[in-house]
Amino acid sequence: MSSVSLLEVITAAERPRVKRAGVSVHTLPSGCEAEVLEFLSARPLETVYMAGLVHDNGLDSQLNRGAFYACRGSRGELVGVALLGHVTQIEARHGAALRAFAALARRHPAAHVIMGERAGVRDFWTHYAADGREPRLACRESLLEQTSSPEPGDQRLRPATPADLALVMPVQAEMAFAECGVNPLLADPEGFRARYERRIGRGRVWVVVEDGRLLFKADVMADTPQAAYLEGVFVDETLRGQGCGRLCMRQLGRELLRRSRSVCLLVNEERQASAANFYYKVGYQLRGHFDTIYMHH
Repeated sequence: MSSVSLLEVITAAERPRVKRAGVSVHTLPSGCEAEVLEFLSARPLETVYMAGLVHDNGLDSQLNRGAFYACRGSRGELVGVALLGHVTQIEARHGAALRAFAALARRHPAAHVIMGERAGVRDFWTHYAADGREPRLACRESLLEQTSSPEPGDQRLRPATPADLALVMPVQAEMAFAECGVNPLLADPEGFRARYERRIGRGRVWVVVEDGRLLFKADVMADTPQAAYLEGVFVDETLRGQGCGRLCMRQLGRELLRRSRSVCLLVNEERQASAANFYYKVGYQLRGHFDTIYMHH
């Protein structure tokens, strides 16, 4: 069966399981979390975003902003896990799994971004874009990791509280716009606020605030025993190059490495070469290369 014919016969409600080339694809229900996390743990850095959602919300939750799918081999073993939705990520150990996931992904009009290890994303895109669709924006990124606890840093660093929401939310929105050209405060103000309030409630936003001014912030997008994944690292522009950011990142690394084996993040290779040098000075090392593809709305 070709990818096109597979696309035509699949609907989430009518055909939860699809067979193709010796594999079957189906939605992942609640109760399979342990199996999925064990599968993803084989490559914890590459799959930290998906693992973080499973740890936080389980497999079947609107908070995931998408659906989790499994691809199983002829003996019922997992050979692929995919998150299809606002963020699309694929972890496939079988070529047929990747092709089936790509066909399914074309049926998710809410897809905003496809991200993952460079080789995997390129293979996925070959099948996903077989109908001629084009990306809105594509970014090449370096995957950096910190595994050794650094020296103590800025002791003012603390988890954000609801009182900090008015400070951190506009900064995060501006950073998102600079990265992908979409300002979530304009595109989805209520949803963006709800997601950020939830993130703060989980202790996932770290800040340094002094006299009502945001000096530093970082968002922990995923937090698992294997890895913590950071986004939205911000240093007040008047303090850049003065050591403030390094001190804050050192302290944040110490905090996160108390419960995770490593801390990782992505750095845009084309626009943020200086940022990579900044992280190297804090103790991060290059671990791989990612591609992030933003889709048209």
